[in-house]
Amino acid sequence: MRLPEEPDEPLQLNIVPMIDVIFAILAFFVVSTLYLTRSEGIPVDLPTAASADVQISQQLVVSIDRQGQLFIQQTPIDLDSLELEVRSRLQTGSSVVIINADKATPHGQVVAVMDRLRTLEGVRLAIATDPASLP
Repeated sequence: MRLPEEPDEPLQLNIVPMIDVIFAILAFFVVSTLYLTRSEGIPVDLPTAASADVQISQQLVVSIDRQGQLFIQQTPIDLDSLELEVRSRLQTGSSVVIINADKATPHGQVVAVMDRLRTLEGVRLAIATDPASLP
């Protein structure tokens, strides 16, 4: 019970807990968006291209690292079994095989992979690049 001679204290709004909640939500969204990137190959240093275009269809990523080693998605493979593995992974119809080659990969290795993949029916080739910054 309040006594009549007690002075009224002004109400105070404490926003510190609200700021803590906002930062916790922000941290959740920042961390969760880091896992939204789609990584379908081994990490390589892609060359840049101003005329890069996005390809959307059934895709299979063939990566070639700096040493010239081949990977399908992230599974190591040799050049001799590349055709058979690509044929078994792709369904019928038009499919895109993306060549994800490091810019330091020997040119001959990339051409050898492209030559093997061009023999497959219904397979179109694309080369992955990073978009160039335009002036």
